[in-house]
Amino acid sequence: MMKTIFLFAVVFSLHSHAQEKSGFYIQLGEAATKKSLLAFPSLLFTGDSKLSPKFQSVGAELYNVIQNDLQVSSYFEMAKASSYLENPASTGIKPFPTDPKGFHFDKWAPLGVDFLIRAAFTLNADKVELESYLYEIKSRKLVFGKKYSGTTRVIRRIGHSFANDVLKNLTGVDGMFLSQITFASDRTRPKEQWREIYSMDWDGENLQKITDLKTITKSPTWSPDGTKIAYTALVKRRGNSERNHDLFMVDLTNGKNVLISGRPGINSGAAFDPKGENIFLTISNGSEPDINKINLNSGTTTRLTHGPNHAMNVEPAVSPDGKQVAFSSDRNGTLHIFKMNIDGSKVEQLSKSGVSKLNSSPSWSADGTKIAFASYAVDHFDVFVMNSDGSGTPVRITTANKKNGRPANHEDPSFSPDGRFVVYTSDRNGKNQIFFSTVDGREEHQVTPDLNNYYRPHWSK
Repeated sequence: MMKTIFLFAVVFSLHSHAQEKSGFYIQLGEAATKKSLLAFPSLLFTGDSKLSPKFQSVGAELYNVIQNDLQVSSYFEMAKASSYLENPASTGIKPFPTDPKGFHFDKWAPLGVDFLIRAAFTLNADKVELESYLYEIKSRKLVFGKKYSGTTRVIRRIGHSFANDVLKNLTGVDGMFLSQITFASDRTRPKEQWREIYSMDWDGENLQKITDLKTITKSPTWSPDGTKIAYTALVKRRGNSERNHDLFMVDLTNGKNVLISGRPGINSGAAFDPKGENIFLTISNGSEPDINKINLNSGTTTRLTHGPNHAMNVEPAVSPDGKQVAFSSDRNGTLHIFKMNIDGSKVEQLSKSGVSKLNSSPSWSADGTKIAFASYAVDHFDVFVMNSDGSGTPVRITTANKKNGRPANHEDPSFSPDGRFVVYTSDRNGKNQIFFSTVDGREEHQVTPDLNNYYRPHWSK
């Protein structure tokens, strides 16, 4: 049985502080040339330690979540605590003279600090409240201040929410720290080679098993609102001894599975449109695979591609504005990335012929200007990012070797909801593990450092 996923609401109360500066403090992409120096002292505990004996572990977890988020964001270099010129434990989270015991901007400017976070928390039974402030040192101004509250069961969510708000106020774009990743994995029964569908937070925490079908499942995809996951499973039908690749959709709020497409052959590679009203998928139905659209309300199926000449058309990915579909096709002899209008018209090849003979698994960035894809060159796959209009030269964002020195495979890319990162799989350590990197490939992080295999990670909206 599928485990039901419960989400706990975090209640926010916004202080009446606003950014007193036109534009944003950090321009998107600026971290590629210079990271901002951020000072983030430990959280102050302002409650009664006798009444809250677990305050240290709660504070440590909350701090670590925020610090990890901000470090991963790629925008900041963290100032070392050993360089601080005043003791954050004995100064308040507001500046002097607003608070007679507050911190002094003059103690942070000599360090070259660009931004300072001061925050405090209280713990009352299982209720946590975080009061946080972000300051720009040069202007001596408050960027924003906010309170967050919730139970101890949502400590990580509180931390992720604050980190999101830091990026939103500095860059104008929300962070991806409340997002999740779904994937297929053999982690439950590797000997049987079964794969089930799972989900987890972007940082690998809060792992949830979504299916328990005891078969091979693959290609999970989030609905736009994050309440459903479409996936393909190899299943048997009553009265039929043959297994078939059927497309299902599971509702995460109640665990109900619904068959979306069970035509003979392949029903796979699902992609939702931005409103969640239609699913685009590959259907073979006894012939060459083609891209179809299924309306989830009426059940009407519309075929969008027709070969040509028995060509394979697979892996649809709908653009953020819902006007175009990127897909993989071998219609010109080798597998390349194409795009077409949402009705199947105006097909255009995007990836270029050259060294690579296989280009697959397209994924759109949130703003629709980029497409990530996997490209096979000589003897391995790597992930590239190209302009969605096909202009310019694609940027390779992965490169790593296996222990034997041969190039590792990097496949199945998917953009983060903020467009700053791309998640993918890599077999460099002998198993298919999940990694993600910045969109320029400069910084990479491993999400699943274990002995299991992971396939087709897909980032939530």
